[in-house]
Amino acid sequence: MNSSVKVITETQFPALKLLKRGKVRDIYDLGEHLLIVATDRLSAFDVIMPQGIPYKGKVLTQISNFWFEQTKDVIVNHIVATDVKDFPKTCAPYAEDLRGRSMMVKKTAPLGVECIVRGYLSGSGWAEYQKSQTVCKIPLPAGLVESSRLPKPIFTPSTKAELGTHDENISFEEMIKIEGEEISKKVRDVSIEIFSRASRIAEAKGIIIADTKMEFGRYDGKLMLIDELLTPDSSRFWPASKYVPGKSQESFDKQFVRDYLTSIKFNKQPPGPTMPEEVIHKTSELYREALRRLTGKEVE
Repeated sequence: MNSSVKVITETQFPALKLLKRGKVRDIYDLGEHLLIVATDRLSAFDVIMPQGIPYKGKVLTQISNFWFEQTKDVIVNHIVATDVKDFPKTCAPYAEDLRGRSMMVKKTAPLGVECIVRGYLSGSGWAEYQKSQTVCKIPLPAGLVESSRLPKPIFTPSTKAELGTHDENISFEEMIKIEGEEISKKVRDVSIEIFSRASRIAEAKGIIIADTKMEFGRYDGKLMLIDELLTPDSSRFWPASKYVPGKSQESFDKQFVRDYLTSIKFNKQPPGPTMPEEVIHKTSELYREALRRLTGKEVE
């Protein structure tokens, strides 16, 4: 890995209006549009780590752009421009930091739920299944093991938590109480269609998408796909060649960091510990490998 690569953990663009900083993204208000900048910050167990992961923000942005392009016939998305030269002139002084890791998007009113689709039994879904043979109260067949492929993808929404707290899984009926029946059914159907299409594309390239989280918003009264899409941060990506049901799987994401933090018995409270260079290097390489496999391109 190029040791001279610039790692950006926080952007400072004085001429632009900072709206908010999330776990990974810094969002600026450009007036008519928003500017979303994916930094190299890494959050694990809802704690932001002190070191960034080289290339991470660029990988997330470029994978999202790939999937937004692949799914734009299913539902419109919020992308206005991804090339810095198409951004307003006020962004020009920051072009070098913005290149490859930013997108100009439409301003939407985000829905109040996270839209999760699961194709495999993992994470909180596996934990619930062991207790009740359900995931988000959806009954599943007996005899499944950790990482089992589900008979068909299931839609399992969750609440949106504030920074530093955990999302909570909810039932589809609870989502209807929050968003209404019509939009809830539309979001469910679109989410499953996107997941199914992306799974076919990814599997042909040696990646299993075990589950993913999507976000939707309203724009001019219509439903729109927003935020990031099918990245290693919002999804579990597993190498298909190493898939073995009955245990947790290797993955193209920050699982390597989570495993390290578990090994040192990290208490999951801020501040995060300083990580060894080899953990940072390996995590960066996993993100970049996901981009290579999916798009056939190196990080820009």
